[in-house]
Amino acid sequence: MFSIIRPFIFNLDPEMAHDLAIKSLKLNLIPNNIFQIKDEDKLETKVFGQKIRNPIGLAAGFDKSAEVYNSFFKLGFGFVEVGTITPRRQLGNPKPRVFRLEKDKALINRLGFNNHGLDLIIKRISKNPPKEMLGINIGPNSDTKDKSDDFVECLSKIHKFANYLTINISSPNTVGLRDFHEKKSLDFLLNKIFKLKIPKPICLKISPDIDYKDVSQIIELAKKFNINGLIISNTTIENREELKDTKKSEEGGLSGQPLKHVSTKMIKEFYKGTNKKITIIGVGGVDSGESAFEKISAGASAIQLYTGMIFRGPTIARDIKNELISILKRENIKNVSDAVGLNT
Repeated sequence: MFSIIRPFIFNLDPEMAHDLAIKSLKLNLIPNNIFQIKDEDKLETKVFGQKIRNPIGLAAGFDKSAEVYNSFFKLGFGFVEVGTITPRRQLGNPKPRVFRLEKDKALINRLGFNNHGLDLIIKRISKNPPKEMLGINIGPNSDTKDKSDDFVECLSKIHKFANYLTINISSPNTVGLRDFHEKKSLDFLLNKIFKLKIPKPICLKISPDIDYKDVSQIIELAKKFNINGLIISNTTIENREELKDTKKSEEGGLSGQPLKHVSTKMIKEFYKGTNKKITIIGVGGVDSGESAFEKISAGASAIQLYTGMIFRGPTIARDIKNELISILKRENIKNVSDAVGLNT
């Protein structure tokens, strides 16, 4: 069905198509069993000590304002991350700000944390509790002078509604945000955050554009503050040289296939450096069972996707699960958790 309607969808502006998808999912017409598959018990695993039915997650960026997360569980995802959520409602950057690179199976976006704001989203989640694991991704408003204050405000108010929380320091579309990768700035931020004593797992979402010399510094601080997870990685402002699409020069973060090997390489570096003590969630170019297995075997306990769904459609979680189960059987691996770090 998606292959039939895809030409129509791709004739729409990407952001208009996204809004149409959100409105469709709000109708909640998805049958509960249509995306169930055989042998899914092979994919059951634990993330942050919590059992999930499979390690295929929806990355932050699609359900920015926490409107349709329960519909994504019906589509077969094992967990969903909403956001990025800021303290105050934010419209984001001027349009157009999302671009499909069809020849490269990629997207470029410069959205700028557009979302409905913390208070409204808290009310929305409280009225519609998540049926499975929900991650909440938080960030600062673009006009906030001390961005660390916004992280503190979001965490203190919304943590009770999340299974885990993600500190987004890696979007390239908020000026100064990536400065938190610098050791002194990150130490300051984490010190401020962990004084709150939030009783939920906390993750850092990392940029793929950091220097590899910075990896050890981030690991050092992650261990110091007992960070529970690292999400690797966000979009990149690099890797444009080999792109074929005419939109490749648009400003913003690049996601999809061109990010796949970059993020996998980073996953391996962090997996080795953390001595398997910190959970890694792998993101970037996941659109098949093979690409999911690549990240899991590089050290990711779970994976997330977004751009892959734009190109493969709403059955992607089901398709990846089937493909991943076939790979596990082929490799004589009993459960997906046994494949974590297999190729490091």
